[in-house]
Amino acid sequence: MAMAMTHHHNRESSIDKHLDTGKYVRYTAEQVEALERVYAECPKPSSLRRQQLIRECPILSNIEPKQIKVWFQNRRCREKQRKEASRLQTVNRKLTAMNKLLMEENDRLQKQVSQLVCENGYMRQQLHTVNASATDASCDSAVTTPQHSLRNANNPAGLLSIAEETLAEFLSKATGTAVNWVQMPGMKPGPDSVGIFAISQSCSGMAARACGLVSLEPTKIAEILKDRPSWFRDCRKLEVFTMFPAGNGGTIELVYTQMFAPTTLAPARDFWTLRYTTTLENGSLVVCERSLSGSGAGPSVASAAQFVRAEVLPSGYLIRPCEGGGSIIHIVDHLNLEAWSVPEVLRPLYESSRVIAQKMTIPALRYVRQIAQETSGEVVYSLGRQPAVLRTFSQRLSRGFNEAINGFNEDGWSIMNCDGTEDVIIAINSGKSLSNSSNLTTGLSFLGGVLCAKASMLLQNVPPAVLVRFLREHRLEWADFNVDAYSAASLKAGTYAYPGMRPTSFTGSQIIMPLGQTVEHEELLEVIRLEGQSLTQEDAFLSRDIHLLQICSGIDDNAVGACSELVFAPIDEMFPDDAALLPSGFRIIPLESKPDSLATNRTLDLTSSLEVGPATSQAAGDSPSQNARSVLTIAFQFPFDTNLQDNVATMARQYVRSVISSVQRVAMAISPCGSSPTIGPKPSPGSPEALTLAHWICQSYSFHLGEELLKSESLGGDSVLKNLWQHQDAILCCSLKSVPVFIFANQAGLDMLETTLVALQDITLDKIFDELGRKALCFDFTKLMQQGFTHLLAGVCMSTMGRHVSYEQAVAWKVLAADAKTVHCLAFSFINWSFV
Repeated sequence: MAMAMTHHHNRESSIDKHLDTGKYVRYTAEQVEALERVYAECPKPSSLRRQQLIRECPILSNIEPKQIKVWFQNRRCREKQRKEASRLQTVNRKLTAMNKLLMEENDRLQKQVSQLVCENGYMRQQLHTVNASATDASCDSAVTTPQHSLRNANNPAGLLSIAEETLAEFLSKATGTAVNWVQMPGMKPGPDSVGIFAISQSCSGMAARACGLVSLEPTKIAEILKDRPSWFRDCRKLEVFTMFPAGNGGTIELVYTQMFAPTTLAPARDFWTLRYTTTLENGSLVVCERSLSGSGAGPSVASAAQFVRAEVLPSGYLIRPCEGGGSIIHIVDHLNLEAWSVPEVLRPLYESSRVIAQKMTIPALRYVRQIAQETSGEVVYSLGRQPAVLRTFSQRLSRGFNEAINGFNEDGWSIMNCDGTEDVIIAINSGKSLSNSSNLTTGLSFLGGVLCAKASMLLQNVPPAVLVRFLREHRLEWADFNVDAYSAASLKAGTYAYPGMRPTSFTGSQIIMPLGQTVEHEELLEVIRLEGQSLTQEDAFLSRDIHLLQICSGIDDNAVGACSELVFAPIDEMFPDDAALLPSGFRIIPLESKPDSLATNRTLDLTSSLEVGPATSQAAGDSPSQNARSVLTIAFQFPFDTNLQDNVATMARQYVRSVISSVQRVAMAISPCGSSPTIGPKPSPGSPEALTLAHWICQSYSFHLGEELLKSESLGGDSVLKNLWQHQDAILCCSLKSVPVFIFANQAGLDMLETTLVALQDITLDKIFDELGRKALCFDFTKLMQQGFTHLLAGVCMSTMGRHVSYEQAVAWKVLAADAKTVHCLAFSFINWSFV
């Protein structure tokens, strides 16, 4: 059949070419209107309804069926052409806007290059200046930046002055050269990129910047970004205390914000800021923010007692409308999170601009793009759920997990009594309700409350994405089906079944049903069905399947994310929109590696002799994952009745310890270096072998103190090393240098310091003692060097995680080499130690 040609002469009629005669056939306006009605009701060509409508329309009776078919074919072609033309216009507008953005970015980079060239020339000139004092003075004057002059924040005029200054500083960061921006590693701009991302280099605090194109109007974007708890998972609360007009069409707000802590090892952060919203002369919308001076400013001290006051340096959003719709967004986040208040091992999380970009800047732009695609209908989800409903489920899971990790007193959490030696923290919330709505039939409030068992640990050489993928896909390797069944049964009002009371077995079948995913696929929302079967005859016909709602993020090896998470909560099989959720799960946060990865060669690999895992001959610097550290945080929540509180607490503590042990076994198996995540590299050729060092430690102890360190009857061969490794006292060895560094610890010593053999070489002797401990050590050091040993009185030291450790007694002695003359290192034995 020849392709029909269609021409529109006017709105009243149309002409098609006849298939047989080749002549043109004119349709009247009434015929065209009738055909349009038929097409609108039945656009599909094979529809029987269409044929019926054509037969029922008298005005179409004098048109040949073949010609009617041609008309419909041409109608579909015209519709496709219009859609394609509209799509091309939209793409052209986006490309034009992106080209404009790239040109502006290029201009900014050229300005930055010019500024660096000028600074370089100035520094060269200063280096050739004869008068050194004049050089120093001139350099100081050149690099000194004007300090932020404090304004009176108690009146609107003073706040307006601060707001205008904040606006100017923010714009200089967003589009100027106030900050030396460098491209963020792993985020190369391109056709498929979300936007342009950069992090600061050599500036105070941590700063990140993003710019991109979004198909939303500026006011809508500003509304979304100002509602920070909706898109920033770490934001616990944002409260506007005061808002008043700025007199220039803008508004000034005084805002108090609280952020969750990502682990159990450091306190949370809060901010007291001024937020300024205004419109520029070119039509751009700006939302900028900065901290107000004074750590005591803001809400009452009682409400902020569990927080460390951090600082927001001038930050915000610059939103410019594009011709034809959409907006260009510039985002700047510049923070000072007071890293001094966290353990040293965690400081990379509080000092890295890259972490800020991963946690705040990139998610902000991604979330706005997600909303834009949902608004346009581009996002399709499963089970008929609306995108907003599924997004709310993800937010509730993440927030519930963060609340469990932080355990704020304001939310009703309190720590159960413990003796200080517990590695698992047990917290209870007697007033917690699982209700998500005012409907009492859908919400659950337990007589006892909710109990949370949580812990954090350091992992070595374990890729977070690989570990979370394994935990997601192989739940049978670490989970207890009866514990899941207990939590699931508690969702039914009035049902309390202690694990084991109704024995159930897990068939091993785990079905993952996807619900949705974010635009960049960095987070998955899914339902997990665990198939179970009853072990008792009377319950044989009852379903024992368990359903879990789960979010999983950071499982792509190439993804740029702040962490990898697996968070889940039992749900009813009906899965209502307001389902009660009690989240539990895992969070693995990578820590930035030390630049000197070869330095770990100084650590002794004792565990290779203990057959913990297969040895590797690969050098420490040969593997990119070597010396890669991360922090694993685990939190599990359990509802309980008052009568069962102690039983549930015992079960929860044992269960979390079992999960930790399972995770360690999994981590050992998937470690790229083929060994345990706590195993260090092979010792350097100049260092003694592990067995030799163990003999030196024991022989030197016997030589100096006149008694045996190991009470075992067998002290020959490899048993010396094994007994030393498993000794109940914490035994540590440090080098004899100006700054003594630990080179070995047995298992108890690693547990006491909460570290690994690889990370041990980063710890100096003075860091584990407080001021009194260091003074006592200096007093006894002379005695140690003179007579070869000394006894230290009971005291307190500190782990790498910042926890205090008490000990009843400590012994220090010189470790002599084989010639009994050369002092190889110093050894310490901490007796009866425990966490305070």
